[in-house]
Amino acid sequence: MMLEFELKNQLKSVFSGLNNNFVLDIYVAENHPAKNELLELVSDLADCSEKITYSVHNGNSLEMNILRNQKPTNIYFRGVPNGHEFTSLLMAILNADGKGKNLPDEFITQRIKNLNGKINLTTYVSLTCTNCPDVVQSLNIMALLNENIRHEMVEGSVNEEEVESLHIQGVPTVYADGQLLHVGKSELGELLAKLEKKYGSKANITTEIPIKSYDVVVAGGGPAGVAAAIYSARKGLKVCVLADRIGGQVKETVAIENLISVPQTTGEQLANNLKKHLQNYPIDIAENRQIEKFEIIDNQKVITVVGGEKYTSDALIIATGASWKKLNVTGENQYIGKGVAFCPHCDGPFYKGKHVAVIGGGNSGIEAAIDLAGICAKVTVIEFLETLKADLVLQKKVNSLPNVEIILNTQTTEIVGDSNKVTAIRIKNRNTAQEHLMSVDGIFVQIGLSANSQIFSQLVETNKFGEIVIDTHCRTSLKGVYAAGDVSEVPYKQIIIAMGEGAKAALAAFEDKMRNLI
Repeated sequence: MMLEFELKNQLKSVFSGLNNNFVLDIYVAENHPAKNELLELVSDLADCSEKITYSVHNGNSLEMNILRNQKPTNIYFRGVPNGHEFTSLLMAILNADGKGKNLPDEFITQRIKNLNGKINLTTYVSLTCTNCPDVVQSLNIMALLNENIRHEMVEGSVNEEEVESLHIQGVPTVYADGQLLHVGKSELGELLAKLEKKYGSKANITTEIPIKSYDVVVAGGGPAGVAAAIYSARKGLKVCVLADRIGGQVKETVAIENLISVPQTTGEQLANNLKKHLQNYPIDIAENRQIEKFEIIDNQKVITVVGGEKYTSDALIIATGASWKKLNVTGENQYIGKGVAFCPHCDGPFYKGKHVAVIGGGNSGIEAAIDLAGICAKVTVIEFLETLKADLVLQKKVNSLPNVEIILNTQTTEIVGDSNKVTAIRIKNRNTAQEHLMSVDGIFVQIGLSANSQIFSQLVETNKFGEIVIDTHCRTSLKGVYAAGDVSEVPYKQIIIAMGEGAKAALAAFEDKMRNLI
Protein backbone atom coordinates (compact mmCIF):
# COMPACT_ATOMS: atom_id res chain seq x y z
CA MET A 1 0.00 0.00 0.00
CA MET A 2 1.49 3.31 -1.09
CA LEU A 3 0.03 6.30 0.66
CA GLU A 4 -1.38 8.85 -1.73
CA PHE A 5 0.20 12.30 -1.88
CA GLU A 6 -2.81 14.05 -0.37
CA LEU A 7 -3.06 11.55 2.48
CA LYS A 8 0.64 11.90 3.26
CA ASN A 9 0.23 15.66 3.52
CA GLN A 10 -2.68 15.17 5.90
CA LEU A 11 -0.64 12.79 8.03
CA LYS A 12 2.25 15.26 8.17
CA SER A 13 -0.16 17.73 9.68
CA VAL A 14 -1.61 15.14 12.09
CA PHE A 15 1.85 14.06 13.28
CA SER A 16 3.33 17.56 13.43
CA GLY A 17 2.57 17.83 17.14
CA LEU A 18 4.18 14.55 18.23
CA ASN A 19 6.25 14.97 21.39
CA ASN A 20 7.72 11.47 21.66
CA ASN A 21 9.89 9.41 19.33
CA PHE A 22 8.34 6.27 17.86
CA VAL A 23 9.89 3.22 16.25
CA LEU A 24 7.83 0.72 14.26
CA ASP A 25 9.84 -2.34 15.20
CA ILE A 26 9.37 -5.15 12.66
CA TYR A 27 10.29 -8.84 12.86
CA VAL A 28 9.68 -10.61 9.55
CA ALA A 29 10.74 -13.76 7.71
CA GLU A 30 12.79 -13.05 4.59
CA ASN A 31 10.33 -14.81 2.28
CA HIS A 32 7.09 -13.71 3.96
CA PRO A 33 4.55 -12.82 1.21
CA ALA A 34 3.38 -9.67 3.04
CA LYS A 35 6.87 -8.37 3.85
CA ASN A 36 7.14 -5.83 1.05
CA GLU A 37 3.62 -4.54 1.64
CA LEU A 38 4.35 -3.87 5.31
CA LEU A 39 7.74 -2.26 4.63
CA GLU A 40 6.22 -0.02 1.98
CA LEU A 41 3.51 1.07 4.43
CA VAL A 42 5.86 1.90 7.32
CA SER A 43 8.32 3.63 4.99
CA ASP A 44 5.58 5.94 3.76
CA LEU A 45 4.43 6.53 7.32
CA ALA A 46 7.95 7.36 8.51
CA ASP A 47 8.20 9.94 5.69
CA CYS A 48 5.34 11.84 7.37
CA SER A 49 7.21 12.68 10.58
CA GLU A 50 10.78 12.89 11.80
CA LYS A 51 9.45 11.51 15.09
CA ILE A 52 8.58 8.19 13.41
CA THR A 53 11.18 5.67 12.21
CA TYR A 54 11.19 1.92 11.62
CA SER A 55 13.58 -0.96 12.09
CA VAL A 56 13.57 -4.41 10.48
CA HIS A 57 14.83 -7.66 12.00
CA ASN A 58 14.79 -11.29 10.90
CA GLY A 59 11.85 -13.19 12.34
CA ASN A 60 9.84 -16.36 11.93
CA SER A 61 6.69 -14.75 10.52
CA LEU A 62 5.57 -11.11 10.47
CA GLU A 63 5.05 -8.90 13.51
CA MET A 64 5.33 -5.22 14.28
CA ASN A 65 5.37 -3.53 17.66
CA ILE A 66 5.41 0.14 18.52
CA LEU A 67 8.22 1.55 20.66
CA ARG A 68 7.90 4.92 22.37
CA ASN A 69 11.25 6.45 23.26
CA GLN A 70 12.79 2.98 22.79
CA LYS A 71 10.37 1.35 25.26
CA PRO A 72 7.54 -1.06 24.32
CA THR A 73 4.01 0.32 24.31
CA ASN A 74 2.59 -3.24 24.54
CA ILE A 75 0.83 -2.74 21.18
CA TYR A 76 1.56 -5.32 18.48
CA PHE A 77 0.33 -5.92 14.93
CA ARG A 78 0.64 -9.39 13.41
CA GLY A 79 -0.27 -8.54 9.86
CA VAL A 80 -0.34 -5.45 7.69
CA PRO A 81 -2.61 -2.79 9.23
CA ASN A 82 -4.16 -1.64 5.97
CA GLY A 83 -7.82 -1.16 5.16
CA HIS A 84 -9.90 -0.20 8.18
CA GLU A 85 -7.02 -1.09 10.50
CA PHE A 86 -4.81 1.67 9.08
CA THR A 87 -6.71 4.00 11.39
CA SER A 88 -5.86 1.70 14.31
CA LEU A 89 -2.15 2.10 13.55
CA LEU A 90 -2.43 5.89 13.35
CA MET A 91 -4.48 6.08 16.56
CA ALA A 92 -2.00 3.81 18.36
CA ILE A 93 0.77 6.32 17.67
CA LEU A 94 -1.35 9.35 18.60
CA ASN A 95 -2.77 7.70 21.73
CA ALA A 96 0.74 6.67 22.81
CA ASP A 97 1.67 10.35 22.52
CA GLY A 98 -1.25 11.26 24.80
CA LYS A 99 -3.41 12.57 21.99
CA GLY A 100 -6.79 11.59 20.57
CA LYS A 101 -10.42 12.31 21.39
CA ASN A 102 -10.96 8.58 21.93
CA LEU A 103 -8.89 8.53 25.13
CA PRO A 104 -11.13 7.79 28.13
CA ASP A 105 -11.87 10.10 31.02
CA GLU A 106 -10.36 9.79 34.50
CA PHE A 107 -12.95 7.35 35.84
CA ILE A 108 -12.56 4.85 32.99
CA THR A 109 -8.77 5.30 33.03
CA GLN A 110 -8.65 4.38 36.71
CA ARG A 111 -10.77 1.27 36.11
CA ILE A 112 -8.32 0.16 33.40
CA LYS A 113 -5.32 0.72 35.69
CA ASN A 114 -7.03 -1.26 38.45
CA LEU A 115 -7.35 -4.47 36.39
CA ASN A 116 -5.64 -7.39 38.10
CA GLY A 117 -2.62 -9.33 36.90
CA LYS A 118 -0.80 -9.79 33.62
CA ILE A 119 -3.28 -9.87 30.72
CA ASN A 120 -2.44 -10.97 27.18
CA LEU A 121 -5.10 -9.96 24.65
CA THR A 122 -5.31 -11.07 21.01
CA THR A 123 -7.83 -9.70 18.50
CA TYR A 124 -8.38 -11.49 15.19
CA VAL A 125 -9.57 -9.13 12.47
CA SER A 126 -10.40 -8.79 8.81
CA LEU A 127 -9.22 -5.65 7.05
CA THR A 128 -12.69 -5.27 5.51
CA CYS A 129 -14.42 -5.36 8.90
CA THR A 130 -15.98 -2.05 9.94
CA ASN A 131 -16.49 -3.18 13.55
CA CYS A 132 -12.94 -4.40 14.16
CA PRO A 133 -11.16 -1.03 14.54
CA ASP A 134 -13.33 -0.01 17.52
CA VAL A 135 -12.31 -3.17 19.37
CA VAL A 136 -8.63 -2.97 18.35
CA GLN A 137 -8.35 0.69 19.32
CA SER A 138 -10.11 0.14 22.65
CA LEU A 139 -7.77 -2.69 23.63
CA ASN A 140 -4.74 -0.72 22.41
CA ILE A 141 -5.77 2.08 24.79
CA MET A 142 -5.94 -0.42 27.65
CA ALA A 143 -2.42 -1.63 26.82
CA LEU A 144 -1.17 1.96 26.88
CA LEU A 145 -2.81 2.79 30.21
CA ASN A 146 -1.94 -0.43 32.04
CA GLU A 147 1.62 -1.73 31.71
CA ASN A 148 0.44 -5.24 32.64
CA ILE A 149 -1.75 -5.51 29.51
CA ARG A 150 -0.39 -6.62 26.15
CA HIS A 151 -2.56 -6.42 23.03
CA GLU A 152 -1.93 -7.91 19.62
CA MET A 153 -3.98 -7.43 16.46
CA VAL A 154 -3.86 -10.49 14.18
CA GLU A 155 -4.86 -10.12 10.54
CA GLY A 156 -6.78 -13.23 9.55
CA SER A 157 -5.74 -13.36 5.89
CA VAL A 158 -2.04 -13.33 6.81
CA ASN A 159 -2.46 -15.94 9.54
CA GLU A 160 -4.99 -18.28 7.93
CA GLU A 161 -3.74 -21.51 9.53
CA GLU A 162 -4.01 -20.02 13.00
CA VAL A 163 -7.52 -18.70 12.33
CA GLU A 164 -8.63 -22.07 10.96
CA SER A 165 -7.14 -23.96 13.91
CA LEU A 166 -9.25 -21.81 16.25
CA HIS A 167 -12.33 -22.28 14.02
CA ILE A 168 -12.85 -18.52 13.85
CA GLN A 169 -15.60 -17.53 11.41
CA GLY A 170 -16.47 -14.09 12.71
CA VAL A 171 -14.58 -10.92 13.52
CA PRO A 172 -13.53 -9.25 15.65
CA THR A 173 -12.74 -12.22 17.91
CA VAL A 174 -10.89 -11.46 21.14
CA TYR A 175 -8.94 -13.96 23.23
CA ALA A 176 -7.66 -13.23 26.75
CA ASP A 177 -4.76 -15.45 27.76
CA GLY A 178 -5.85 -18.06 25.25
CA GLN A 179 -9.52 -18.10 26.26
CA LEU A 180 -12.33 -16.64 24.17
CA LEU A 181 -13.43 -13.30 25.65
CA HIS A 182 -15.59 -11.66 22.99
CA VAL A 183 -16.91 -11.97 19.43
CA GLY A 184 -18.40 -9.13 17.36
CA LYS A 185 -18.77 -5.39 17.65
CA SER A 186 -18.05 -3.79 20.98
CA GLU A 187 -16.86 -0.64 22.72
CA LEU A 188 -14.29 0.07 25.40
CA GLY A 189 -16.87 0.07 28.20
CA GLU A 190 -18.22 -3.40 27.42
CA LEU A 191 -14.75 -4.89 26.92
CA LEU A 192 -13.53 -3.36 30.17
CA ALA A 193 -16.50 -4.80 32.06
CA LYS A 194 -15.73 -8.27 30.66
CA LEU A 195 -12.09 -8.00 31.71
CA GLU A 196 -13.09 -6.82 35.19
CA LYS A 197 -15.38 -9.83 35.52
CA LYS A 198 -12.65 -12.22 34.34
CA TYR A 199 -9.63 -10.79 36.16
CA GLY A 200 -11.03 -8.62 38.95
CA SER A 201 -9.75 -5.23 40.10
CA LYS A 202 -6.99 -4.29 42.53
CA ALA A 203 -9.12 -1.86 44.47
CA ASN A 204 -12.74 -0.93 45.00
CA ILE A 205 -12.87 2.65 43.80
CA THR A 206 -16.64 3.10 44.04
CA THR A 207 -16.50 4.65 47.54
CA GLU A 208 -14.45 7.55 46.20
CA ILE A 209 -16.92 8.48 43.46
CA PRO A 210 -19.14 11.51 44.08
CA ILE A 211 -22.75 11.45 42.94
CA LYS A 212 -23.26 13.75 39.94
CA SER A 213 -26.50 15.75 39.76
CA TYR A 214 -28.17 17.23 36.66
CA ASP A 215 -31.43 18.74 35.52
CA VAL A 216 -31.61 16.17 32.73
CA VAL A 217 -29.78 12.90 32.20
CA VAL A 218 -30.02 11.37 28.73
CA ALA A 219 -29.41 7.62 28.61
CA GLY A 220 -28.10 6.82 25.13
CA GLY A 221 -25.92 8.59 22.59
CA GLY A 222 -27.64 7.84 19.28
CA PRO A 223 -29.66 10.28 17.15
CA ALA A 224 -32.51 10.45 19.69
CA GLY A 225 -30.21 10.92 22.67
CA VAL A 226 -28.09 13.59 21.00
CA ALA A 227 -31.15 15.53 19.86
CA ALA A 228 -32.62 15.35 23.39
CA ALA A 229 -29.37 16.57 24.95
CA ILE A 230 -28.95 19.49 22.55
CA TYR A 231 -32.56 20.65 22.89
CA SER A 232 -32.29 20.42 26.70
CA ALA A 233 -29.01 22.36 26.76
CA ARG A 234 -30.50 25.07 24.55
CA LYS A 235 -33.12 25.59 27.25
CA GLY A 236 -30.38 26.36 29.73
CA LEU A 237 -30.60 23.05 31.60
CA LYS A 238 -27.64 21.18 33.06
CA VAL A 239 -27.36 18.04 30.93
CA CYS A 240 -25.38 14.80 30.89
CA VAL A 241 -25.32 12.08 28.23
CA LEU A 242 -24.55 8.52 29.38
CA ALA A 243 -23.62 6.18 26.53
CA ASP A 244 -21.47 3.30 25.40
CA ARG A 245 -20.59 5.50 22.45
CA ILE A 246 -21.90 8.60 20.75
CA GLY A 247 -23.65 7.58 17.54
CA GLY A 248 -25.12 4.35 18.87
CA GLN A 249 -26.23 1.85 16.26
CA VAL A 250 -25.79 4.52 13.56
CA LYS A 251 -22.07 3.71 13.56
CA GLU A 252 -22.85 0.28 12.12
CA THR A 253 -24.64 1.72 9.08
CA VAL A 254 -22.49 1.77 5.96
CA ALA A 255 -24.48 4.21 3.79
CA ILE A 256 -27.25 6.67 4.73
CA GLU A 257 -29.19 8.25 1.88
CA ASN A 258 -32.53 9.18 3.49
CA LEU A 259 -31.50 11.78 6.06
CA ILE A 260 -33.32 14.73 4.56
CA SER A 261 -31.05 17.60 3.41
CA VAL A 262 -28.01 15.30 3.59
CA PRO A 263 -28.05 13.42 0.25
CA GLN A 264 -25.41 10.88 1.26
CA THR A 265 -23.36 10.13 4.36
CA THR A 266 -22.04 7.17 6.33
CA GLY A 267 -22.76 6.00 9.83
CA GLU A 268 -19.25 6.88 10.93
CA GLN A 269 -19.51 10.41 9.53
CA LEU A 270 -22.91 10.98 11.08
CA ALA A 271 -21.72 9.71 14.48
CA ASN A 272 -18.75 12.09 14.33
CA ASN A 273 -21.05 14.98 13.43
CA LEU A 274 -23.42 14.12 16.28
CA LYS A 275 -20.54 14.27 18.76
CA LYS A 276 -19.22 17.49 17.26
CA HIS A 277 -22.67 19.08 17.60
CA LEU A 278 -22.90 17.96 21.24
CA GLN A 279 -19.55 19.55 21.98
CA ASN A 280 -20.88 22.94 20.88
CA TYR A 281 -22.90 23.02 24.10
CA PRO A 282 -22.02 22.74 27.82
CA ILE A 283 -23.11 19.10 27.90
CA ASP A 284 -21.25 16.52 30.00
CA ILE A 285 -20.54 13.49 27.82
CA ALA A 286 -19.90 10.29 29.78
CA GLU A 287 -18.92 7.67 27.18
CA ASN A 288 -17.93 4.03 27.72
CA ARG A 289 -20.66 3.72 30.35
CA GLN A 290 -22.93 0.72 30.79
CA ILE A 291 -26.04 1.33 32.86
CA GLU A 292 -26.65 -1.40 35.43
CA LYS A 293 -29.38 0.05 37.69
CA PHE A 294 -32.22 2.58 37.58
CA GLU A 295 -33.98 3.75 40.76
CA ILE A 296 -36.26 6.49 42.05
CA ILE A 297 -34.99 7.94 45.35
CA ASP A 298 -36.75 10.98 46.88
CA ASN A 299 -38.34 11.78 43.51
CA GLN A 300 -34.88 11.85 41.91
CA LYS A 301 -34.03 9.57 39.00
CA VAL A 302 -30.85 7.70 39.94
CA ILE A 303 -28.76 5.78 37.43
CA THR A 304 -25.81 3.61 38.44
CA VAL A 305 -23.27 2.56 35.83
CA VAL A 306 -20.81 -0.34 35.86
CA GLY A 307 -17.92 0.70 38.07
CA GLY A 308 -20.10 2.47 40.62
CA GLU A 309 -20.70 5.98 39.29
CA LYS A 310 -24.12 7.41 40.16
CA TYR A 311 -26.01 10.10 38.26
CA THR A 312 -29.15 11.82 39.58
CA SER A 313 -31.57 14.12 37.79
CA ASP A 314 -35.03 15.67 37.86
CA ALA A 315 -35.73 14.29 34.38
CA LEU A 316 -34.50 11.17 32.64
CA ILE A 317 -34.76 10.72 28.88
CA ILE A 318 -34.31 7.09 27.86
CA ALA A 319 -32.84 6.86 24.36
CA THR A 320 -30.95 3.57 24.59
CA GLY A 321 -32.06 2.41 21.14
CA ALA A 322 -32.28 -1.20 20.04
CA SER A 323 -30.01 -4.15 19.28
CA TRP A 324 -30.12 -6.89 16.69
CA LYS A 325 -32.55 -9.64 17.66
CA LYS A 326 -31.36 -13.19 18.13
CA LEU A 327 -33.25 -16.29 17.03
CA ASN A 328 -33.15 -17.71 20.58
CA VAL A 329 -32.92 -21.28 19.30
CA THR A 330 -30.69 -24.15 20.38
CA GLY A 331 -27.13 -23.76 19.09
CA GLU A 332 -27.25 -20.03 18.34
CA ASN A 333 -25.18 -18.75 21.28
CA GLN A 334 -22.80 -21.71 21.07
CA TYR A 335 -21.85 -20.94 17.46
CA ILE A 336 -21.67 -17.13 17.45
CA GLY A 337 -18.38 -16.39 15.71
CA LYS A 338 -18.16 -20.01 14.54
CA GLY A 339 -20.81 -19.91 11.84
CA VAL A 340 -23.49 -17.65 13.35
CA ALA A 341 -22.99 -14.03 12.33
CA PHE A 342 -24.87 -10.74 12.33
CA CYS A 343 -22.74 -8.54 10.03
CA PRO A 344 -22.39 -9.58 6.38
CA HIS A 345 -19.86 -6.80 5.71
CA CYS A 346 -17.53 -8.03 8.45
CA ASP A 347 -17.92 -11.78 8.25
CA GLY A 348 -18.98 -12.37 4.64
CA PRO A 349 -15.38 -12.93 3.39
CA PHE A 350 -15.09 -16.02 5.65
CA TYR A 351 -17.69 -17.74 3.47
CA LYS A 352 -16.25 -17.19 0.02
CA GLY A 353 -17.45 -19.97 -2.27
CA LYS A 354 -19.64 -21.50 0.47
CA HIS A 355 -23.35 -21.92 1.17
CA VAL A 356 -24.89 -19.58 3.75
CA ALA A 357 -28.38 -18.96 5.07
CA VAL A 358 -29.80 -15.50 5.75
CA ILE A 359 -32.61 -15.49 8.31
CA GLY A 360 -35.06 -12.67 7.62
CA GLY A 361 -36.73 -11.23 4.56
CA GLY A 362 -36.88 -7.57 5.55
CA ASN A 363 -34.65 -4.85 4.12
CA SER A 364 -31.63 -5.85 6.20
CA GLY A 365 -32.00 -9.52 5.30
CA ILE A 366 -32.38 -8.97 1.57
CA GLU A 367 -29.55 -6.41 1.52
CA ALA A 368 -27.39 -9.01 3.26
CA ALA A 369 -28.37 -11.67 0.72
CA ILE A 370 -27.48 -9.36 -2.17
CA ASP A 371 -24.07 -8.57 -0.63
CA LEU A 372 -23.31 -12.21 0.16
CA ALA A 373 -24.35 -13.39 -3.31
CA GLY A 374 -21.22 -11.73 -4.68
CA ILE A 375 -19.03 -13.75 -2.31
CA CYS A 376 -20.78 -17.05 -1.63
CA ALA A 377 -21.55 -19.95 -3.94
CA LYS A 378 -25.14 -20.04 -2.70
CA VAL A 379 -27.35 -17.93 -0.43
CA THR A 380 -30.63 -19.21 1.01
CA VAL A 381 -33.02 -16.63 2.47
CA ILE A 382 -35.38 -18.04 5.09
CA GLU A 383 -38.45 -15.90 5.88
CA PHE A 384 -40.94 -16.66 8.65
CA LEU A 385 -43.87 -14.94 6.90
CA GLU A 386 -45.59 -15.88 3.63
CA THR A 387 -44.10 -12.90 1.77
CA LEU A 388 -40.90 -10.89 1.88
CA LYS A 389 -41.07 -7.61 3.80
CA ALA A 390 -38.24 -5.86 1.95
CA ASP A 391 -38.74 -2.89 -0.35
CA LEU A 392 -39.78 -3.83 -3.88
CA VAL A 393 -36.56 -2.52 -5.43
CA LEU A 394 -34.56 -4.90 -3.20
CA GLN A 395 -36.86 -7.82 -3.99
CA LYS A 396 -36.39 -7.26 -7.72
CA LYS A 397 -32.64 -7.19 -7.29
CA VAL A 398 -32.42 -10.35 -5.17
CA ASN A 399 -34.77 -12.25 -7.50
CA SER A 400 -32.43 -11.48 -10.39
CA LEU A 401 -29.48 -13.22 -8.72
CA PRO A 402 -28.99 -16.85 -9.89
CA ASN A 403 -27.32 -18.09 -6.69
CA VAL A 404 -30.00 -16.88 -4.25
CA GLU A 405 -32.98 -19.01 -3.27
CA ILE A 406 -35.84 -17.80 -1.08
CA ILE A 407 -37.82 -20.04 1.26
CA LEU A 408 -41.00 -18.47 2.68
CA ASN A 409 -43.33 -19.35 5.55
CA THR A 410 -40.52 -21.20 7.32
CA GLN A 411 -39.32 -21.17 10.92
CA THR A 412 -35.76 -21.74 12.09
CA THR A 413 -35.81 -24.22 15.00
CA GLU A 414 -32.17 -25.18 15.61
CA ILE A 415 -28.60 -24.44 14.61
CA VAL A 416 -26.48 -27.58 14.32
CA GLY A 417 -22.70 -27.90 14.45
CA ASP A 418 -19.82 -30.25 15.14
CA SER A 419 -18.64 -28.37 18.29
CA ASN A 420 -16.17 -26.35 16.22
CA LYS A 421 -18.40 -24.76 13.58
CA VAL A 422 -21.90 -24.66 12.10
CA THR A 423 -22.76 -27.52 9.77
CA ALA A 424 -26.52 -27.19 9.28
CA ILE A 425 -29.74 -25.41 10.15
CA ARG A 426 -33.01 -27.09 11.09
CA ILE A 427 -36.09 -25.42 9.59
CA LYS A 428 -39.83 -26.12 9.76
CA ASN A 429 -42.51 -25.40 7.18
CA ARG A 430 -45.23 -23.47 9.01
CA ASN A 431 -48.04 -24.95 6.89
CA THR A 432 -47.13 -28.63 7.06
CA ALA A 433 -45.00 -28.60 10.27
CA GLN A 434 -42.51 -30.74 8.35
CA GLU A 435 -38.91 -30.24 9.51
CA HIS A 436 -35.83 -30.33 7.32
CA LEU A 437 -32.10 -30.24 8.09
CA MET A 438 -30.31 -28.03 5.57
CA SER A 439 -26.53 -28.23 5.31
CA VAL A 440 -24.94 -24.76 5.43
CA ASP A 441 -21.54 -23.30 6.23
CA GLY A 442 -22.79 -20.15 7.90
CA ILE A 443 -25.91 -18.35 9.11
CA PHE A 444 -26.51 -14.59 9.06
CA VAL A 445 -29.29 -13.51 11.45
CA GLN A 446 -31.19 -10.46 10.15
CA ILE A 447 -34.57 -10.51 11.91
CA GLY A 448 -34.88 -6.95 13.11
CA LEU A 449 -34.30 -5.07 16.33
CA SER A 450 -35.11 -5.51 20.01
CA ALA A 451 -35.53 -2.49 22.31
CA ASN A 452 -32.77 -1.95 24.90
CA SER A 453 -35.27 -1.38 27.70
CA GLN A 454 -34.43 -4.16 30.16
CA ILE A 455 -32.81 -1.91 32.81
CA PHE A 456 -35.88 0.34 32.92
CA SER A 457 -38.71 -2.14 32.38
CA GLN A 458 -39.37 -2.78 36.07
CA LEU A 459 -40.32 0.87 36.63
CA VAL A 460 -41.77 2.01 33.29
CA GLU A 461 -44.45 0.32 31.21
CA THR A 462 -43.38 -1.63 28.14
CA ASN A 463 -45.43 -3.33 25.44
CA LYS A 464 -45.27 -7.00 24.41
CA PHE A 465 -42.24 -6.24 22.21
CA GLY A 466 -40.31 -4.72 25.12
CA GLU A 467 -40.68 -1.19 23.74
CA ILE A 468 -41.31 1.58 26.28
CA VAL A 469 -44.88 2.86 26.11
CA ILE A 470 -45.10 6.65 25.60
CA ASP A 471 -47.76 9.28 25.03
CA THR A 472 -47.73 11.89 22.27
CA HIS A 473 -45.16 13.92 24.23
CA CYS A 474 -42.76 11.00 24.85
CA ARG A 475 -43.83 10.76 28.50
CA THR A 476 -43.64 7.27 30.00
CA SER A 477 -45.80 5.78 32.75
CA LEU A 478 -43.40 7.25 35.35
CA LYS A 479 -43.47 10.98 36.05
CA GLY A 480 -40.30 12.73 34.96
CA VAL A 481 -39.16 9.85 32.75
CA TYR A 482 -39.37 10.13 28.96
CA ALA A 483 -38.42 7.80 26.12
CA ALA A 484 -37.40 8.55 22.54
CA GLY A 485 -36.28 6.71 19.45
CA ASP A 486 -36.01 2.98 18.85
CA VAL A 487 -36.34 2.04 22.53
CA SER A 488 -39.89 3.43 22.50
CA GLU A 489 -43.04 2.21 20.78
CA VAL A 490 -42.87 4.99 18.19
CA PRO A 491 -43.49 3.42 14.74
CA TYR A 492 -40.89 3.36 11.97
CA LYS A 493 -37.38 2.99 13.36
CA GLN A 494 -35.61 5.64 11.31
CA ILE A 495 -32.78 8.07 12.11
CA ILE A 496 -34.79 11.15 11.20
CA ILE A 497 -37.74 10.01 13.33
CA ALA A 498 -35.46 9.28 16.29
CA MET A 499 -34.02 12.79 16.09
CA GLY A 500 -37.48 14.32 16.12
CA GLU A 501 -38.57 12.15 19.04
CA GLY A 502 -35.48 13.15 21.00
CA ALA A 503 -36.27 16.81 20.49
CA LYS A 504 -39.89 16.20 21.49
CA ALA A 505 -38.87 14.41 24.69
CA ALA A 506 -36.55 17.26 25.67
CA LEU A 507 -39.24 19.88 25.09
CA ALA A 508 -41.76 17.85 27.09
CA ALA A 509 -39.30 17.52 29.99
CA PHE A 510 -38.59 21.25 29.93
CA GLU A 511 -42.31 22.06 29.85
CA ASP A 512 -43.00 19.73 32.78
CA LYS A 513 -40.13 21.26 34.76
CA MET A 514 -41.39 24.82 34.13
CA ARG A 515 -44.86 23.78 35.33
CA ASN A 516 -43.34 22.22 38.47
CA LEU A 517 -44.64 18.80 37.46
CA ILE A 518 -41.23 17.22 38.04
